[in-house]
Amino acid sequence: YQACRRLAPFSGYCQRDAMSHRKFEHPRSGSLGFSPRKRCRRGQGRCKSFPKDDPAKPPHLTAFMGYKAGCTHILRDVDKPGSKLHKKETCEAVTIIEAPPMVVVGVVGYIKTPRGLRTLNTVWAEHLSDELKRRFYKNFGKSKKKAFTKYAKKYSDGKKAIEAELEQLKKHCCTIRVLAHTQVKKLSFGQKKAHLMEIQINGGSVAQKVDFAHNLFEKQVTVDAVFQTNEMIDTIAITRGHGTQGVVQRWGVTRLPRKTHRGLRKVACIGAWHPARVKWTVARAGQQGFHHRTEINKKIYKVGKKGEASHSASTEFDVTKKDITPMGGFPHYGIVKEDFLMIKGAVPGVKKRAITLRRSLVPQTSRNALEEIKLKFVDTASKFGHGRFQTSEEKAKTYGRVKA
Repeated sequence: YQACRRLAPFSGYCQRDAMSHRKFEHPRSGSLGFSPRKRCRRGQGRCKSFPKDDPAKPPHLTAFMGYKAGCTHILRDVDKPGSKLHKKETCEAVTIIEAPPMVVVGVVGYIKTPRGLRTLNTVWAEHLSDELKRRFYKNFGKSKKKAFTKYAKKYSDGKKAIEAELEQLKKHCCTIRVLAHTQVKKLSFGQKKAHLMEIQINGGSVAQKVDFAHNLFEKQVTVDAVFQTNEMIDTIAITRGHGTQGVVQRWGVTRLPRKTHRGLRKVACIGAWHPARVKWTVARAGQQGFHHRTEINKKIYKVGKKGEASHSASTEFDVTKKDITPMGGFPHYGIVKEDFLMIKGAVPGVKKRAITLRRSLVPQTSRNALEEIKLKFVDTASKFGHGRFQTSEEKAKTYGRVKA
């Protein structure tokens, strides 16, 4: 250091021979794997990848879309030899996702390029519903509602143009996906604009896939045609938004000491003097929530079909006649009237949010995946308050006549 001082007039700067260091080691707070933490552009989850295709299987769909209704809990016996829970009762949280039939309205063909897949062509059905057309307009009420009127004329000219486009898909494409939209008008909330998504067709040859997709045009596809009970699936959704949050809430950094000047829910040092900029790895305040997230390996405990016995919450052990909707309805949602899926655990997003459901990317072979689920009891008590009663009849028996 003294030598540096003696050389200072000649060298133009003074440098210490040892750099400073932190006194205590500490792992970083918050994962950088989810950066940048910004608001999702779309209001729905998007399938960025699909399960690997197996041409030996018949053509089938690999994804679906539903709407989050709410949560409840179930009782079941665990069937896991060797586990301490084997043949014992367990209580688990489940999420109910209402999934009305989806309508197939088009087919998209992709070709391989050096930079990945590229769309070759899209073929649409002849008749499209208004709830889908609303998706293509900013203000449907004030518009002339002319969407797809010229395209529909292709069908009136003997379908030659449509058949030629389908042949083009069969000849050149390697991946076939259908365009399907939800029937949001069948649900209990007031949305009129349908959600549109691409669903990949796996199995069979390319020609078989195109024929399979063309045969589904303007037809409804139910959720039980895509998923079965005891299957493992992935959920893709937008998380609950929390707006702008500070570093303690957003990154989990430690608060500063109580006597800190100008606030203590901060990061004390946001970087060295040089490089003279703030690195992207430093925790900063900003957007939290409303992020696009994929959660894998969610087990389907039950598939409920509208108008059938499976739509109820009754089981072999609990023969009480009760619907899947709890007393008073699901909070902030209402009554589940259409087909539904019961999925183990939580699902990202708020009530009424669109949830994209996808088949697992790889076959699941774990004990949890192979375990057969037999429900003993499904809770339908009110989700407001403590919920003493499972049905309104049970409540009436306890209270008797409550009005004069």
